[in-house]
Amino acid sequence: MDKIRQRLDRLESHAALGSPMHWRARAEALEWLEGVWPMLTDDDLAGGLIARAHAMRARLERADAALHRRLRAAIRAGRGPELLQRWLVEASSQAVDGEGYDALDALVAGVLQVPDPGDALVPLAPDMLFYQPTPARHVLDMLGRTALGPDGVLVDLGAGLGHVPMLAALCTGARAVGVEWQPAYVACARRAARTLGLHPVRFVAQDARHADLSAGTVFFLYTPFGGAVLREVLDALRAEAARRPIRLCTFGPCTAAVAGEPWLRAEGPWPADRVALFHAVGHGRTGAGTERV
Repeated sequence: MDKIRQRLDRLESHAALGSPMHWRARAEALEWLEGVWPMLTDDDLAGGLIARAHAMRARLERADAALHRRLRAAIRAGRGPELLQRWLVEASSQAVDGEGYDALDALVAGVLQVPDPGDALVPLAPDMLFYQPTPARHVLDMLGRTALGPDGVLVDLGAGLGHVPMLAALCTGARAVGVEWQPAYVACARRAARTLGLHPVRFVAQDARHADLSAGTVFFLYTPFGGAVLREVLDALRAEAARRPIRLCTFGPCTAAVAGEPWLRAEGPWPADRVALFHAVGHGRTGAGTERV
Protein backbone atom coordinates (compact mmCIF):
# COMPACT_ATOMS: atom_id res chain seq x y z
CA MET A 1 0.00 0.00 0.00
CA ASP A 2 2.91 2.35 0.66
CA LYS A 3 4.08 2.08 -2.95
CA ILE A 4 0.56 2.78 -4.21
CA ARG A 5 0.27 5.77 -1.91
CA GLN A 6 3.62 7.12 -3.09
CA ARG A 7 2.70 6.73 -6.75
CA LEU A 8 -0.60 8.54 -6.15
CA ASP A 9 1.32 11.29 -4.38
CA ARG A 10 3.52 11.76 -7.45
CA LEU A 11 0.58 11.75 -9.86
CA GLU A 12 -1.39 14.25 -7.77
CA SER A 13 1.60 16.60 -7.62
CA HIS A 14 2.14 16.44 -11.41
CA ALA A 15 0.39 19.70 -12.24
CA ALA A 16 0.98 19.40 -16.00
CA LEU A 17 -0.39 15.86 -16.28
CA GLY A 18 -3.62 17.19 -17.78
CA SER A 19 -1.90 19.04 -20.64
CA PRO A 20 -2.26 17.73 -24.21
CA MET A 21 1.45 16.94 -24.52
CA HIS A 22 1.32 14.46 -21.61
CA TRP A 23 -1.11 11.97 -23.20
CA ARG A 24 1.44 9.17 -23.00
CA ALA A 25 2.01 9.73 -19.29
CA ARG A 26 -1.76 9.70 -18.73
CA ALA A 27 -2.12 6.43 -20.59
CA GLU A 28 0.64 4.87 -18.50
CA ALA A 29 -0.99 6.15 -15.29
CA LEU A 30 -4.40 4.79 -16.30
CA GLU A 31 -2.86 1.41 -17.10
CA TRP A 32 -1.16 1.41 -13.69
CA LEU A 33 -4.45 2.24 -11.96
CA GLU A 34 -6.14 -0.68 -13.70
CA GLY A 35 -3.36 -2.94 -12.47
CA VAL A 36 -3.49 -1.89 -8.82
CA TRP A 37 -7.29 -1.71 -8.58
CA PRO A 38 -7.69 -5.38 -7.52
CA MET A 39 -5.23 -4.70 -4.68
CA LEU A 40 -7.46 -2.01 -3.16
CA THR A 41 -10.09 -3.27 -0.73
CA ASP A 42 -12.67 -1.71 1.52
CA ASP A 43 -10.03 -1.74 4.25
CA ASP A 44 -8.22 0.95 2.30
CA LEU A 45 -11.14 3.36 2.64
CA ALA A 46 -9.76 4.51 5.96
CA GLY A 47 -6.60 5.64 4.25
CA GLY A 48 -8.57 7.21 1.40
CA LEU A 49 -6.69 5.27 -1.28
CA ILE A 50 -9.80 4.14 -3.13
CA ALA A 51 -11.24 7.65 -3.20
CA ARG A 52 -7.91 9.07 -4.35
CA ALA A 53 -7.59 6.45 -7.07
CA HIS A 54 -11.12 7.19 -8.30
CA ALA A 55 -10.39 10.91 -8.34
CA MET A 56 -7.13 10.42 -10.23
CA ARG A 57 -8.75 8.21 -12.85
CA ALA A 58 -11.52 10.77 -13.35
CA ARG A 59 -8.95 13.55 -13.72
CA LEU A 60 -6.96 11.61 -16.32
CA GLU A 61 -10.06 10.60 -18.28
CA ARG A 62 -11.34 14.20 -18.35
CA ALA A 63 -8.02 15.40 -19.76
CA ASP A 64 -8.05 12.67 -22.40
CA ALA A 65 -11.66 13.42 -23.37
CA ALA A 66 -10.78 17.11 -23.81
CA LEU A 67 -7.83 16.24 -26.04
CA HIS A 68 -9.95 13.86 -28.12
CA ARG A 69 -12.62 16.55 -28.62
CA ARG A 70 -9.97 19.05 -29.69
CA LEU A 71 -8.40 16.66 -32.20
CA ARG A 72 -11.76 15.53 -33.59
CA ALA A 73 -12.83 19.16 -34.09
CA ALA A 74 -9.55 19.87 -35.91
CA ILE A 75 -10.07 16.82 -38.15
CA ARG A 76 -13.61 17.90 -39.02
CA ALA A 77 -12.21 21.34 -39.88
CA GLY A 78 -9.80 19.73 -42.35
CA ARG A 79 -6.67 20.21 -40.23
CA GLY A 80 -6.00 16.53 -39.56
CA PRO A 81 -2.81 16.12 -41.63
CA GLU A 82 -1.40 19.35 -40.22
CA LEU A 83 -1.91 18.32 -36.60
CA LEU A 84 -1.19 14.62 -36.93
CA GLN A 85 1.95 14.87 -39.07
CA ARG A 86 4.00 14.96 -35.88
CA TRP A 87 2.83 11.40 -35.14
CA LEU A 88 4.64 10.32 -38.31
CA VAL A 89 7.80 12.11 -37.21
CA GLU A 90 7.60 10.57 -33.74
CA ALA A 91 6.99 7.08 -35.14
CA SER A 92 10.06 7.36 -37.36
CA SER A 93 12.27 8.05 -34.34
CA GLN A 94 11.02 5.24 -32.06
CA ALA A 95 11.33 1.48 -32.01
CA VAL A 96 8.21 -0.06 -33.52
CA ASP A 97 8.88 -3.77 -33.12
CA GLY A 98 6.42 -6.13 -31.46
CA GLU A 99 2.71 -6.77 -31.89
CA GLY A 100 1.53 -5.35 -28.56
CA TYR A 101 -0.46 -2.16 -28.10
CA ASP A 102 0.61 1.04 -26.33
CA ALA A 103 -0.46 4.57 -25.43
CA LEU A 104 -0.73 5.62 -29.07
CA ASP A 105 -3.45 3.01 -29.62
CA ALA A 106 -5.45 4.49 -26.75
CA LEU A 107 -5.12 7.96 -28.27
CA VAL A 108 -6.15 6.74 -31.74
CA ALA A 109 -9.16 4.91 -30.28
CA GLY A 110 -10.23 8.08 -28.48
CA VAL A 111 -9.93 10.17 -31.63
CA LEU A 112 -11.53 7.77 -34.12
CA GLN A 113 -14.24 6.55 -31.72
CA VAL A 114 -15.27 3.61 -33.87
CA PRO A 115 -18.54 2.15 -32.52
CA ASP A 116 -18.63 -1.35 -31.06
CA PRO A 117 -19.86 -3.76 -33.77
CA GLY A 118 -21.47 -6.07 -31.22
CA ASP A 119 -21.83 -9.78 -31.83
CA ALA A 120 -23.72 -9.72 -35.14
CA LEU A 121 -20.83 -11.17 -37.14
CA VAL A 122 -21.06 -13.54 -40.07
CA PRO A 123 -18.98 -16.75 -39.97
CA LEU A 124 -15.57 -16.50 -41.58
CA ALA A 125 -14.99 -18.36 -44.83
CA PRO A 126 -12.25 -21.01 -44.94
CA ASP A 127 -8.71 -19.56 -44.72
CA MET A 128 -9.99 -16.22 -43.36
CA LEU A 129 -8.57 -15.18 -39.99
CA PHE A 130 -10.03 -13.36 -36.99
CA TYR A 131 -9.61 -9.59 -37.08
CA GLN A 132 -6.95 -7.97 -34.94
CA PRO A 133 -6.24 -4.21 -35.15
CA THR A 134 -2.82 -3.18 -36.41
CA PRO A 135 -0.90 -1.36 -33.64
CA ALA A 136 -0.96 2.33 -34.48
CA ARG A 137 2.82 2.73 -34.28
CA HIS A 138 3.19 0.17 -37.09
CA VAL A 139 0.65 2.04 -39.22
CA LEU A 140 2.51 5.32 -38.79
CA ASP A 141 5.85 3.61 -39.43
CA MET A 142 4.44 2.18 -42.66
CA LEU A 143 3.01 5.52 -43.79
CA GLY A 144 6.34 7.22 -43.19
CA ARG A 145 8.38 4.57 -45.02
CA THR A 146 6.07 4.43 -48.05
CA ALA A 147 5.92 8.24 -48.22
CA LEU A 148 2.24 7.91 -49.04
CA GLY A 149 0.85 11.28 -50.06
CA PRO A 150 -2.27 12.98 -51.42
CA ASP A 151 -1.73 11.42 -54.85
CA GLY A 152 -1.66 7.89 -53.46
CA VAL A 153 -4.40 5.39 -52.73
CA LEU A 154 -4.00 2.91 -49.89
CA VAL A 155 -6.09 -0.28 -50.05
CA ASP A 156 -6.35 -2.24 -46.80
CA LEU A 157 -7.35 -5.83 -47.58
CA GLY A 158 -9.02 -7.10 -44.42
CA ALA A 159 -9.61 -3.64 -42.97
CA GLY A 160 -11.60 -4.69 -39.89
CA LEU A 161 -12.85 -1.57 -38.11
CA GLY A 162 -10.96 0.72 -40.46
CA HIS A 163 -8.15 2.12 -38.34
CA VAL A 164 -5.50 1.83 -41.07
CA PRO A 165 -7.46 3.59 -43.88
CA MET A 166 -8.59 6.35 -41.53
CA LEU A 167 -5.09 6.96 -40.19
CA ALA A 168 -3.72 6.97 -43.73
CA ALA A 169 -6.18 9.69 -44.76
CA LEU A 170 -5.68 11.66 -41.54
CA CYS A 171 -1.90 11.69 -41.60
CA THR A 172 -1.15 11.90 -45.33
CA GLY A 173 -4.21 13.26 -47.10
CA ALA A 174 -4.23 10.16 -49.33
CA ARG A 175 -7.36 8.40 -50.47
CA ALA A 176 -7.92 5.08 -48.74
CA VAL A 177 -10.14 2.05 -49.24
CA GLY A 178 -10.89 -0.58 -46.64
CA VAL A 179 -12.05 -3.96 -47.95
CA GLU A 180 -13.66 -6.05 -45.21
CA TRP A 181 -15.60 -9.32 -45.09
CA GLN A 182 -17.69 -8.45 -41.99
CA PRO A 183 -20.60 -6.07 -42.82
CA ALA A 184 -20.89 -5.04 -39.15
CA TYR A 185 -17.27 -3.87 -39.13
CA VAL A 186 -17.82 -1.93 -42.34
CA ALA A 187 -20.92 -0.20 -40.94
CA CYS A 188 -18.99 0.91 -37.84
CA ALA A 189 -16.00 2.13 -39.85
CA ARG A 190 -18.24 4.08 -42.21
CA ARG A 191 -20.01 5.75 -39.30
CA ALA A 192 -16.73 6.79 -37.67
CA ALA A 193 -15.30 8.15 -40.94
CA ARG A 194 -18.51 10.03 -41.71
CA THR A 195 -18.59 11.62 -38.24
CA LEU A 196 -15.01 12.87 -38.70
CA GLY A 197 -15.67 14.10 -42.23
CA LEU A 198 -13.11 11.75 -43.75
CA HIS A 199 -14.44 11.88 -47.29
CA PRO A 200 -11.28 10.40 -48.91
CA VAL A 201 -11.95 7.13 -47.03
CA ARG A 202 -14.24 4.44 -48.41
CA PHE A 203 -15.17 1.07 -46.93
CA VAL A 204 -16.43 -1.89 -48.94
CA ALA A 205 -18.11 -4.99 -47.49
CA GLN A 206 -16.64 -7.56 -49.81
CA ASP A 207 -14.49 -10.65 -50.16
CA ALA A 208 -10.97 -9.42 -50.97
CA ARG A 209 -10.81 -11.91 -53.85
CA HIS A 210 -13.57 -10.00 -55.63
CA ALA A 211 -12.45 -6.45 -54.79
CA ASP A 212 -11.65 -3.81 -57.38
CA LEU A 213 -7.92 -3.22 -56.95
CA SER A 214 -7.45 -0.93 -59.92
CA ALA A 215 -7.09 2.34 -57.98
CA GLY A 216 -4.60 1.20 -55.34
CA THR A 217 -0.99 2.31 -55.25
CA VAL A 218 -0.17 0.83 -51.84
CA PHE A 219 -1.79 -2.37 -50.52
CA PHE A 220 -1.73 -3.45 -46.87
CA LEU A 221 -2.35 -6.89 -45.36
CA TYR A 222 -2.17 -7.68 -41.64
CA THR A 223 -2.48 -11.42 -42.30
CA PRO A 224 -6.28 -11.29 -42.82
CA PHE A 225 -6.30 -14.65 -44.55
CA GLY A 226 -4.05 -17.47 -45.67
CA GLY A 227 -4.10 -20.56 -47.82
CA ALA A 228 -6.17 -20.45 -50.99
CA VAL A 229 -7.59 -16.99 -50.25
CA LEU A 230 -4.14 -15.43 -49.92
CA ARG A 231 -3.07 -17.21 -53.11
CA GLU A 232 -5.97 -15.75 -55.09
CA VAL A 233 -5.43 -12.25 -53.71
CA LEU A 234 -1.71 -12.35 -54.52
CA ASP A 235 -2.50 -13.51 -58.05
CA ALA A 236 -4.89 -10.56 -58.45
CA LEU A 237 -2.23 -8.18 -57.15
CA ARG A 238 0.31 -9.64 -59.55
CA ALA A 239 -2.06 -8.89 -62.40
CA GLU A 240 -2.32 -5.28 -61.21
CA ALA A 241 1.48 -5.04 -60.95
CA ALA A 242 1.79 -6.12 -64.59
CA ARG A 243 -0.07 -2.95 -65.57
CA ARG A 244 1.42 -0.35 -63.22
CA PRO A 245 3.75 0.13 -60.24
CA ILE A 246 2.28 -0.96 -56.92
CA ARG A 247 3.68 -1.65 -53.46
CA LEU A 248 2.64 -4.24 -50.89
CA CYS A 249 2.94 -3.76 -47.14
CA THR A 250 2.50 -6.80 -44.92
CA PHE A 251 2.49 -7.52 -41.20
CA GLY A 252 2.36 -10.82 -39.38
CA PRO A 253 2.73 -14.39 -40.66
CA CYS A 254 1.65 -13.60 -44.23
CA THR A 255 4.92 -11.71 -44.75
CA ALA A 256 6.87 -14.94 -45.25
CA ALA A 257 4.48 -16.10 -47.96
CA VAL A 258 4.59 -12.73 -49.71
CA ALA A 259 8.40 -12.65 -49.55
CA GLY A 260 8.47 -15.93 -51.45
CA GLU A 261 6.63 -14.47 -54.44
CA PRO A 262 9.06 -14.32 -57.41
CA TRP A 263 7.40 -11.18 -58.80
CA LEU A 264 8.07 -9.18 -55.63
CA ARG A 265 11.19 -7.71 -54.07
CA ALA A 266 11.47 -6.62 -50.47
CA GLU A 267 12.58 -3.06 -49.84
CA GLY A 268 15.36 -3.97 -47.44
CA PRO A 269 15.20 -6.44 -44.54
CA TRP A 270 11.81 -7.69 -43.34
CA PRO A 271 11.84 -8.30 -39.58
CA ALA A 272 9.00 -10.54 -38.42
CA ASP A 273 7.71 -7.90 -35.99
CA ARG A 274 7.62 -4.88 -38.30
CA VAL A 275 5.66 -3.98 -41.41
CA ALA A 276 7.51 -5.25 -44.50
CA LEU A 277 7.52 -3.32 -47.78
CA PHE A 278 7.60 -4.94 -51.23
CA HIS A 279 7.43 -3.75 -54.83
CA ALA A 280 6.93 -5.65 -58.06
CA VAL A 281 9.96 -6.71 -60.08
CA GLY A 282 10.56 -4.05 -62.69
CA HIS A 283 8.76 -1.39 -60.63
CA GLY A 284 9.65 0.71 -57.59
CA ARG A 285 13.13 0.90 -56.09
CA THR A 286 16.04 -0.94 -57.61
CA GLY A 287 18.68 -2.97 -55.83
CA ALA A 288 16.49 -3.90 -52.86
CA GLY A 289 17.28 -7.27 -51.36
CA THR A 290 15.05 -9.82 -49.68
CA GLU A 291 17.10 -10.45 -46.57
CA ARG A 292 15.17 -11.51 -43.49
CA VAL A 293 16.34 -10.45 -40.03
